[in-house]
Amino acid sequence: MKAAIYDGPRTVTVKDVPDAKIEHPCDILVKITTTNICGSDLHMYEGRSSFETGRTLGHENLGQVVEVGPAVSKVAVDDWVVMPFNIACGFCKQCERGLTSYCLTMQPKPAMAGAAYGFAEMGPYQGGQAELLRVPYGDFNALRLGEDAAERQLDYVMLADIFPTGYHATEMANVKPGDQTLVYGAGPVGLMAVYSAIIRGAGRVWVADHRRDRLQVAEDLGAIAINTAEQDVAEVVKDATLGLGADNGCECVGYQAHDPQGQEDASLTLNGLIEAVRFCGDIGVVGVFLPEDPGGAEAQGELEAKGKIPIDFGMMWFKGQRMGTGQAPVKRYNRALRDLIAAGRAEPSFVVSHELGLDQAPEAYEHFDARDEGWIKVALHPDGHG
Repeated sequence: MKAAIYDGPRTVTVKDVPDAKIEHPCDILVKITTTNICGSDLHMYEGRSSFETGRTLGHENLGQVVEVGPAVSKVAVDDWVVMPFNIACGFCKQCERGLTSYCLTMQPKPAMAGAAYGFAEMGPYQGGQAELLRVPYGDFNALRLGEDAAERQLDYVMLADIFPTGYHATEMANVKPGDQTLVYGAGPVGLMAVYSAIIRGAGRVWVADHRRDRLQVAEDLGAIAINTAEQDVAEVVKDATLGLGADNGCECVGYQAHDPQGQEDASLTLNGLIEAVRFCGDIGVVGVFLPEDPGGAEAQGELEAKGKIPIDFGMMWFKGQRMGTGQAPVKRYNRALRDLIAAGRAEPSFVVSHELGLDQAPEAYEHFDARDEGWIKVALHPDGHG
């Protein structure tokens, strides 16, 4: 089968590799028809993680089941399914609590938690930017889709990660009807946080970024754009709220946050939210932060390379703010969000800017990594159909 392989910093090669196969009675095998490039793939693509060369990338995957293991009882051959990027067992202590993003069974390191497809430090599992994907515990990890799945792949594939992740940011931020919400980052996840805040009934949503093309998409959704190259985020928000600040905020950028001049500062968005969110407000952080960053010392500093970030904790404590962090437990949200899509109440495919074949993955990564104008979200089609 063909797969997009990480061959080192900023090098992705599409190669022939051995076919994925059933390895456990609970596995299913999925023919991938749509797989996205995620912003968190870029951390690995740039060599800013421990991701090993020779591995297949891709954790946002949708397709059709072509084989099931003998212990699979719910999912059937020919079903259309979308897989949460979290690989979970469904029966460990964390999974029983709904924390499938921190599964204790699928993570092979006893002192760690959480597993994912094609992701650094989250198990040995291959990614789905390939023609076939092995899905462990298929009955639990595959979400079955309706009759419109083939025609609406670009909507449903967002259930693998960014739609639930954006929603998780708003959940941790406790966004309620009528709230005034600030989202830092207008990339795909930030746009999904904006979309989710609107779905949850937020009265006003700001989004802060310096990319005009992405801010325009946010404005098209009904958000108020704040261009960080021209405006002070906290000043804009406080001027609109009698000096109090937003009710809540979502961090959707992560540890490679940078200013409009390109200078990295992992604390930039976190401190921006601490400043702009009001006393006793809530902050949800879904942007990726890592305990080890191989490029962090050169890009930022020795402490940042070890995940130690100088946030304004004193101000956060003084303001009585609460902060939720971590990867989204996708299964907590994906069924309800699927049903919103099926009912026509949500169309997250608005974020897709490019659809390409799997063979075009190298150039897609290059453009997406460079944040070239208009390259907002890329969907790859291993089956060659857009």
